[in-house]
Amino acid sequence: MQHRKLGRTGLDVSLVCLGTMTFGEQNSEAEGHAQLDRARDAGVNFLDAAELYPIPPKPETQGRTEEIVGSWLAARGGRDRTIVATKAVGRSVMEWFRDPPRKAELSRRDIREAVEGSLRRLKTDYIDLYQLHWPDREVGQFGSNPIIYRKPEPGPEHPIHEILESLGELVREGKIRHVGLSNESPWGTMRFLADSEARGLPRVASIQNAYSLVNRVFETGLAEIALREDVGLLAYSPLAQGYLTGKYRDGALPPGARKTLFDRLQRYETPGAEAAITAYLDLAGEIGWSPAHLALKFAATRPFVTSVIIGATSLDQLDHDLAAFDAPWSAEIEERIDAIHQVCANPCP
Repeated sequence: MQHRKLGRTGLDVSLVCLGTMTFGEQNSEAEGHAQLDRARDAGVNFLDAAELYPIPPKPETQGRTEEIVGSWLAARGGRDRTIVATKAVGRSVMEWFRDPPRKAELSRRDIREAVEGSLRRLKTDYIDLYQLHWPDREVGQFGSNPIIYRKPEPGPEHPIHEILESLGELVREGKIRHVGLSNESPWGTMRFLADSEARGLPRVASIQNAYSLVNRVFETGLAEIALREDVGLLAYSPLAQGYLTGKYRDGALPPGARKTLFDRLQRYETPGAEAAITAYLDLAGEIGWSPAHLALKFAATRPFVTSVIIGATSLDQLDHDLAAFDAPWSAEIEERIDAIHQVCANPCP
């Protein structure tokens, strides 16, 4: 398993990060533990969770994912060789994350409460990488990198330097080691970096945004920041929530699949998406590759990517995905992907 530097933290994280958002909904505790065991055996030392998880978010299941990761850490040991990442929700109308119930925000009070809750569920004294799941300010869309800009309505927000000050308190207390962003924009990323430098506050180590063959928006503004500022991408949804595996091709709805169960994949059902996805699936067939391997290896070969987040609901899926990172890459494959991208660029931002 290849490892890469996590920003300027000095930590080496595996090229593969195990995403856990199915734990507690689509996967039981035993199944989650089995995935974590298999990933560790394969050399994966990097796990990603969130206080929001599992997906879909519901008050009755919230926190189960971290609890399953925590029971595994307690049972298996090896905490010192496991890099645990989790996330605090951004500003939200969802009220079940805080006690007493209230709309979530990235205030000092809420950040501290979120960290304490994650530590308790994860059964650990510290979190290696603590990420802001989405911005506290109003943004154009959840992904915050739209290809069509629509000015958001102004709303309440906590200044970025105050958010960093809150995180800095928790770093000094040893409860979190490093901080990261998620679903963030180029402006937001640079603002966090500028405020951390000017005020001596924690420096952002990474950014977790969606990135895949059908969503390369990261390349247009954030890639240069990632490389020049050492804020590498933790690429989520590299398989476009399953669409780039081909399992939903021609309208298929496999039993147990996320779309079949929850119908929450509209981000990958936009105008132009089907044509782009079909083109990549056809390319994989023409070169004799699994479509999943093509999509995952593409993400792994980007110079601005620190780690590729994969998620599975079965050990067979996990094994198949892990094998993608040993596949060879070539200039010809790169050229054919870029040719499709020129015609079908970013249909799923």
